Amino acid sequence: MASDQSTVDYIVEQMSRGNVVRAKKMFGEYGVYCRETFVGVISNDQLYLKITDAGRVLLPDASEGSPYRNAKPHLVIPEDVVEDPERLSELARATADALAART
Repeated sequence: MASDQSTVDYIVEQMSRGNVVRAKKMFGEYGVYCRETFVGVISNDQLYLKITDAGRVLLPDASEGSPYRNAKPHLVIPEDVVEDPERLSELARATADALAART
C-alpha cells in the first residue's frame, strides 16, 4: 500500500522547523531529504529515518524496521514524535548533519 499524499505532506511540514525538507516519490513511496541529504523514507504512511548515533541519542527507545524489502534497518519514528514538530525537526536536522559528516 502506497503512502497517502496528505500524510507525506504532513510529515514534511512537521519536519520543516528550521530545516529545508522535501519528499521525492521513489518506487511507489517517498524518499525524505533534509538540507538536501537523504535521511529516510515514508513507506505505508510510516516515517523511517536512517540510523545514526545522533538519532539514537535523541530517540534511544526507537525500534528498528525496514521500510521495504531488503532495505537496511532504519529507525521507526513513533507517531508521538511525528506529532511534535520541534522534536521531529531536531531529529531530522541531527540525522542530516550526521549523515553529511560521513561523506
